[in-house]
Amino acid sequence: MTGLALEGVGLTRRYGGFAALDNVALQLAPGEIRGLIGPNGAGKSTLMDVLCGRGGPTAGRVVFNGNDITGLSAQARRRAGLARSFQKTNIFPDLEVRKQVELAARMAEIDNTDEVLDVLGLSELGGRRAADIAYGDQRRLDLALALVGRPSVLLLDEPAAGLSIKESLVLARLLKDLATSWKVTVLLVEHDMEVIFTVSDRITVLNLGKVLAEGSCEEIRANTEVVRAYLGSSFE
Repeated sequence: MTGLALEGVGLTRRYGGFAALDNVALQLAPGEIRGLIGPNGAGKSTLMDVLCGRGGPTAGRVVFNGNDITGLSAQARRRAGLARSFQKTNIFPDLEVRKQVELAARMAEIDNTDEVLDVLGLSELGGRRAADIAYGDQRRLDLALALVGRPSVLLLDEPAAGLSIKESLVLARLLKDLATSWKVTVLLVEHDMEVIFTVSDRITVLNLGKVLAEGSCEEIRANTEVVRAYLGSSFE
């Protein structure tokens, strides 16, 4: 056992001559919320894909709760407790909220539907079609689908996309509470820097498929290389 919730060792993924990831190392402690930031094309979503077992051939190893899962499929990793959400919601517009969560729970082989709906404030919307609820509620439904089965590690790819500032900060507080009460480890890709700096325990910065910097929120803010690389531009 390594004592780590999730570890990536020498992760490399190439598309022809282009290295989307180049020997990336990542270590997440249990219960940590790690922000993952960087410009467009930095390799953030590719790293999430590699960790959860999606996409093409990859060099390196992925270790989950001390077990090497490099050879496991995305479905096997999900059943083991490694969940992932995506930039675009995976919800079914014509299906009722509760039925979607129940379906995801069957796939995860652990039914905590009521718990998930309650913690995300979706219980009263359970009988409504996803297409008929507000966009902010749809984003929380997408998070609910990732939370069924009580995963121990949650990979979130821009969960606050399209939300208002108020909604984004509510989501940030919710993630912080979940990390504490459910003891879930979170890797969070998010373009909203207010959310990132509000919720993250540590931050990893990617650039051109490599780790540019890693540290506490204060260390990242003060890192001259990060400031020089991104001054006047937005993180994606």
